[in-house]
Amino acid sequence: MLKSHELIGFMSPKLASDILQFTFESDKAAYKATLAAVAQAKHVRAVFLERQPREERHLSMLASLSRPAMDAAAGAMIRAWLVKKHHAMLADYLNSLGIPNEDGVVDDLPASVEEGRLKLAVEGLLSKYPHEIVAVYLNAFNDMNATGWSNLKALLESDPRLQLGGHS
Repeated sequence: MLKSHELIGFMSPKLASDILQFTFESDKAAYKATLAAVAQAKHVRAVFLERQPREERHLSMLASLSRPAMDAAAGAMIRAWLVKKHHAMLADYLNSLGIPNEDGVVDDLPASVEEGRLKLAVEGLLSKYPHEIVAVYLNAFNDMNATGWSNLKALLESDPRLQLGGHS
């Protein structure tokens, strides 16, 4: 199971850049929090990073976010991106599992889900959404799920469509 910082490191550079760009454009508070966390990790002031050209700043931020110490910041950014940009996918997944949710957000998850229903839910996502985004979501979902579903973990480890890191 991949942690949030590992997701940033293993996803394609294009997707990682898209997530950070989406955060920059659509969620100023999350972007500022991510920028502040990166600045603190680099032992610089946030204004130092803000003065860099955006492309250079984003490459530097993504390199930092892929480090273990930045797992919380990476996780917050990924969660915000998923909830704000991909809420329909989240809702599709939870609805297909029969889990009540509000636009893909749920307060209480069951301790486990039935194997057949899980496989159908994952197949539904893979048939409707880009595989890399589904892989990021399911890895983030299982990592952030306090109970952690062992059958989802096994599926993430065994299904090649859910593997990250196949980019050059």
